[in-house]
Amino acid sequence: MLDHGQAPPLTSEARKPANPLLRRKPVERLVAEGGQGEGGSLRRSLTMWQLTMISIGATLGTGIFVVLGTAAPKAGPAVTISFILAGLTALFSALSYAELAGSVPVSGSSYSYAYATMGELIAWICGWCLVLEYAVSVAAVAVGWGQYLNELLDGTIGVTIPSAVSAPLGEGGFINLPALVVVLLSMVFLMRGAKESATVNSIMVGVKIVTLLLFIGIGVMGIKAGNYTPLAPLGVTGISAAASTLFFSYIGFDAASTAGEEAKNPKKDLPRAIMLSLGIVTVLYVLVAFVAVGAMPWQDFEGTEAALAQIMTDVTGHSFWGVVLAAGAVIAIFSVVFAVLYGQTRILFAMSRDGLVPKVFAKVDEKTGAPRANVILVSVFCGLLAAFIPLGKLADATSIGTLFAFGLVNVAVIILRRTKPDMPRTFKVALFPVTPILGFLACGYMMFSLDMATWIVFGGWMAVGLVVYFTYGIRRSRLATEEVATAEM
Repeated sequence: MLDHGQAPPLTSEARKPANPLLRRKPVERLVAEGGQGEGGSLRRSLTMWQLTMISIGATLGTGIFVVLGTAAPKAGPAVTISFILAGLTALFSALSYAELAGSVPVSGSSYSYAYATMGELIAWICGWCLVLEYAVSVAAVAVGWGQYLNELLDGTIGVTIPSAVSAPLGEGGFINLPALVVVLLSMVFLMRGAKESATVNSIMVGVKIVTLLLFIGIGVMGIKAGNYTPLAPLGVTGISAAASTLFFSYIGFDAASTAGEEAKNPKKDLPRAIMLSLGIVTVLYVLVAFVAVGAMPWQDFEGTEAALAQIMTDVTGHSFWGVVLAAGAVIAIFSVVFAVLYGQTRILFAMSRDGLVPKVFAKVDEKTGAPRANVILVSVFCGLLAAFIPLGKLADATSIGTLFAFGLVNVAVIILRRTKPDMPRTFKVALFPVTPILGFLACGYMMFSLDMATWIVFGGWMAVGLVVYFTYGIRRSRLATEEVATAEM
């Protein structure tokens, strides 16, 4: 019997490879270490519906309230098809996530899955991509929050925040102060603990679902058939390019998997939460996009980040409904920032526990059960990123990092099925191995649909990550230190 917080002994499976880049962390050990941090442990308090709300909270809102204005000019009215294409790509990976989350219910998400199947180096690369996915998407979403905040302020009290302090460098301002504020507000709530955070998140998710249903009900009255023709003015290339950008909208469905160590019944609830959240989000995205491009010519979306509020005002002829939509968007985007920031802190918690990043990220507060230092450090970093970096570049950079990580999850499912065929699984990918193979290929296809500038950013991020690993992580990982201790005995 292990003492509380004590790791299981190093198995022959973990220390077998002579090459440190290939050392793997056994699944049994990943699960046994679940919840344990520096000086305390995470608390199992989240139900299936709270997990679902975390995934919906991290996903729903970004693509519709912010990125739709960027994607519609690329695909025209066919942006609805782009949403479906991006959703199908996410579905393949969601199935793989559901199987692994039910089998390996830990906070590390795809990072931990890669550690158990492909070795430490690949796990580090995956984790580094997740840092890009979560941290940068927090910043990107926070940037768009200010647009709807201005719509709300203009419609209620007739003032707006000056562009000098509401737009980042390169977009007419010096600092995006609202973006910084929303990240810091999320930080305050997250420091209270998982259960309290989940309650706040569930309320915000309910508000944004009602807001989008309201938009659909009112916006459908403004649809003009002529706005749907031609359906794909920029061809298949435009649809693919928009789908690659809109994949950013589905980032977050995997957020439930980062709560694996705080779920009450993770083996059953995590797969259900992942699949249910993706289904709800996809249906809402497609319906809202269909109504939006029917009510407003697709050319008018160019440079319009608060398009839905504008459509509500134009259709009804009253600014009141635009204000209502803007208020809903402010809450919706706040919840995305909140939920994604939660996921980022749990990813770093797992990486810190493995020794690949500093121990401070795994330090748990005894009173709240939250990794408070982790939350503060991540929030400050994301807040500064949101304050000074334009949205477009952030969204594309996030998409490529996410696609890479999702591709690895599909590979991990195949490897784990081969290496541990008898391991208990509460959810299994249908049509194995066709589904994870299609998931991997779909991720690869969408990665190559992104422009060269995005690839350059991604390459630079990977280069920095490798430098960090080879100068820090490779010697400080727990598996490395345990191998040294074993050799000296």
